[in-house]
Amino acid sequence: MSDNEKRVIFIFPGQGSQYPGMGSDLFTDFDAARSIYEEASDILGYDMTKLSFDDPNDRINLTRYTQPVLLTHQIACLSAYRALAEMPLRPIAAAGHSLGEYSALVAAEVLTFADALRLVAKRGELMGDFGEGEMAALTLDLDTARPLADKHYCGIAGLNLPDQTVVGGAAADLDALAAEMAEIMPRKRAVRLKTEGAFHTYYMVEAARRFREALDQTEIADASLKVLSNYTGGYHENSAETIKSRLFFQLFHPVNWIGCLQTALDDNIELFMEFGGGIGDGDGPTEKRPNLEGMVKKFTRRADPKPGYIPAINSATIREAAHISA
Repeated sequence: MSDNEKRVIFIFPGQGSQYPGMGSDLFTDFDAARSIYEEASDILGYDMTKLSFDDPNDRINLTRYTQPVLLTHQIACLSAYRALAEMPLRPIAAAGHSLGEYSALVAAEVLTFADALRLVAKRGELMGDFGEGEMAALTLDLDTARPLADKHYCGIAGLNLPDQTVVGGAAADLDALAAEMAEIMPRKRAVRLKTEGAFHTYYMVEAARRFREALDQTEIADASLKVLSNYTGGYHENSAETIKSRLFFQLFHPVNWIGCLQTALDDNIELFMEFGGGIGDGDGPTEKRPNLEGMVKKFTRRADPKPGYIPAINSATIREAAHISA
C-alpha cells in the first residue's frame, strides 16, 4: 500500500515549539509559504516575518505573539507541502496539541486562516493578560498526579502520555509539589515549563470568559475532515456551536492528548504527518526536530500495525515529504 492510500492524520504542535528564525527557510524557498506570511502581516498589522525570523525585541516567547507565530508557521508548512507535492497526501482527520487545534481546524476548512489567526491572536493576548501561575511536566500517570496536584492547589493541565501529566499552579504551590515528589518519589521528575501562566487550568477561566466573545463572532464552516478535540479527546461534532464551546472549554481544561491519540488509533490511522514548529538546541530550522514525534511514537509503539510518521517542519523535511507522497 502506498502512503497515498493510507489512513492519514495531519497533526500540529502547540506552544513550546517556537524558536527565532522559524519559517525563514520557507519564506525563501516556497511562494506558497511567502503568501501565508504576507497575509499574516496584513491581518495582524505587524511584520510577521520580522517577528518570526529575527525577533529583535525578544517577543516570540510572549504568548500573545507565540500563538500567531506558530499558527502562521504551521499553515505555511502545510501550504508549501501541498504546493510542492505532485500527489499530496489526503488526510481523513486532523489534530493539534493546544494551540495546534486551531491549525487542525484550518486544515479541515472549519476556520479560514484569517479567522484562525485573529482568534489565536486574541486568545494569546487574553492568556497573557489574565492568566496567572506556571506549569510543570510530571513523569507520573494521571491517577498518581491528581491527588498530589489537588493537595497543592494545582490543576491538571495536560495528559501528554500515560506516564507524563502536566500540571499548573502558583509558583510556590508547584515548588511544594516538586519538593514532595522528590521526597516520596525520588526517581520521578517535575520539569518546569517556560510559560506565562498555568494554561488549561482554573487559572485561565477569566481569559476564557473574555475569549467567548471572539468565538461567538467567528464563522464556523462545515468540516472537510474529522478534527480531534483537545477537550474531549474525541472527534468534534460537525456543529458550529459545539466546536466553539469546546474551544472555550479547552482553555481551562486539560489537553487530552492521550485521548486524541487513542481515538486516532481506534480509527485505524496508519500515518501521522506533523506540520510546523521545532524543538532542540540547534539555532536554525535545519537543526530542529519535530515537537510531537516523540509522544506519537511512544504512545503507538505497541500498536499493531504500528502507524508511520512523517515530519514537515522545515524546507528539507517538506521536500522529503513531497517526494514520499509522489
